[in-house]
Amino acid sequence: MAVQEEINLATIIDLQKHPINEDHYREKCKAELDKSGVLVLDNFLYEGSIKSILSEAKKQENLAYYCVNEHNVYLNPFDKNLSKTHPRNKTVTSSKGCITDDQVPKKSSLRALYNSLKFKDFLCDVLDETVLYKYDDNLSSINIHFAKEGQELGWHFDNSSFAITLLIQKPKAGGQFEYIRQFRNSNIKDNNYDGVLNLLNGNCIPEKLTMENGTLVLFRGKDAIHRVTPTIGDRTRILSVLAYNSRPDVSLSESARMTFFGKLY
Repeated sequence: MAVQEEINLATIIDLQKHPINEDHYREKCKAELDKSGVLVLDNFLYEGSIKSILSEAKKQENLAYYCVNEHNVYLNPFDKNLSKTHPRNKTVTSSKGCITDDQVPKKSSLRALYNSLKFKDFLCDVLDETVLYKYDDNLSSINIHFAKEGQELGWHFDNSSFAITLLIQKPKAGGQFEYIRQFRNSNIKDNNYDGVLNLLNGNCIPEKLTMENGTLVLFRGKDAIHRVTPTIGDRTRILSVLAYNSRPDVSLSESARMTFFGKLY
């Protein structure tokens, strides 16, 4: 089984460019993530793997659940004790379509990558985690996001300590990942309201990530505020989110599943 998995992985990942099994490469990746809060691995997948995953995504696109959400940057409920114009309550818009884990083909290269013990072992070393587990519900582990023209991901902080994404298809224009590192300190509950207000008023200059198809990105977004700008043009931005937990038996909440997926099962 392990030998077969290694063969499969070698047909999906460019192990020449990204030798994820080697200690020196893992150490290099961890050092970069620790230093900058983001790790960008260009051409992580072979072109054939990306084409296969893209073909699957396009065939399933009609099943995607599209929604528009108004939310604050903290992804928390409205605070009635504060004004509507307070940075804690000011809203931004996120809009996208989403395919859930149960809709990803069983024999997809994306699923083989997600389930690979070698890949998870690499992620554990880079993220400084002991073990990574899939979500306990059947929707949340692998998601594919579709952003058509004008759709975007509004400014926000993540609730989780890390995010793992794989760009499947870049749009003609727009769809730019922007972020500002260390924009709050969640450990001491410092929400940086003044900084958030400046950002929402257009007075901050964020960093930008340039990504091509097949790029794997590891990002620490709990204290780094980030967004994806609106897609421009008639080529849909398609991105896969590979979601893991550091604890077993964790499901996404029912309210979150209804909000993002439009279903519970």
